Amino acid sequence: MADYNKFDPRVDSLVVETRTVFADDVQGLSPEDRHWLAAAIHKTPALARKISYERTHTGFIREIQVGADDVARLYDAKLSTR
Repeated sequence: MADYNKFDPRVDSLVVETRTVFADDVQGLSPEDRHWLAAAIHKTPALARKISYERTHTGFIREIQVGADDVARLYDAKLSTR
């Protein structure tokens, strides 16, 4: 049986919807930052610290909780590619 609380490439290939939840330590982010961070973390879900999958009739919903460490890692990656 699959563990739906960690990244699983097989389950991830069946994702039909995504959700992003921002942890309490990053609630002060602007809407633009939230939008960019959500897109970036779902582009590379294996890097997310807290990920879960919810089974639906047609596949899975991937939910990622973004914390301060995720934000720092994504901004570091963004700045290093410039």
